[in-house]
Amino acid sequence: MQFQDILGRLKALSNPESARGTARFGINPENNYVICMPDLRKLAREIGVDHALALQHWKSAVHEAHIPASMIDVPGLVTQQQMDSWVKDFESWNVCYQCCGNLSERTEFIYQKAVSWKSHQWGFIKRAGLAMMVCLAHHDARAAEEAFAAFVLIIKSQSTDDRNFVKKTINWALRQIGKRSPGLNSIAIETAEEIQEVDLKSAQWIASDAIRELTGKAAQETLRRFSS
Repeated sequence: MQFQDILGRLKALSNPESARGTARFGINPENNYVICMPDLRKLAREIGVDHALALQHWKSAVHEAHIPASMIDVPGLVTQQQMDSWVKDFESWNVCYQCCGNLSERTEFIYQKAVSWKSHQWGFIKRAGLAMMVCLAHHDARAAEEAFAAFVLIIKSQSTDDRNFVKKTINWALRQIGKRSPGLNSIAIETAEEIQEVDLKSAQWIASDAIRELTGKAAQETLRRFSS
């Protein structure tokens, strides 16, 4: 499938009315077609795996071309330079998370980038680092608990960032790690209690929301089944 044909398919799937309302969700409405994820995934399956075409997609100004790029790329061919270049182009939460979940977490650099991006001044780069911690906590069943305990310390160090799209990912990462095992649950709750003492509304929200979920019945019952 040729790149121009794919752009034509994307445009045909576009929803101009919805595109005008994306700004209130923090998504740049310019060159944004607002295509639902099932349609994007179906298109990516039709395209197939193609590293060169993924790079071509990423260079496009069309917002929805970036998401299929992360779906059709080849993790083994992705370099650190490509990851560092792509992350600088993140300007919306959905491209950030889709790229992390579809591609970045399947590269050999994911732990390294999760740590190196976590304190970047540009909010979406920081969000990408934290989002990869979420992906790892959810999908990497073989990882040692020590790696996630180290992530919790990183999360604590970033908990004073009050930007909405960053603090939500900090909270998400803390909750996801805390649901991974009983030991990490205790570490995450203890860390959240320490964050709660910070005299900032954003830090207190991150902490109280995490504590509510991690001490809740659903999370605790899941962890009991995990340890039995």
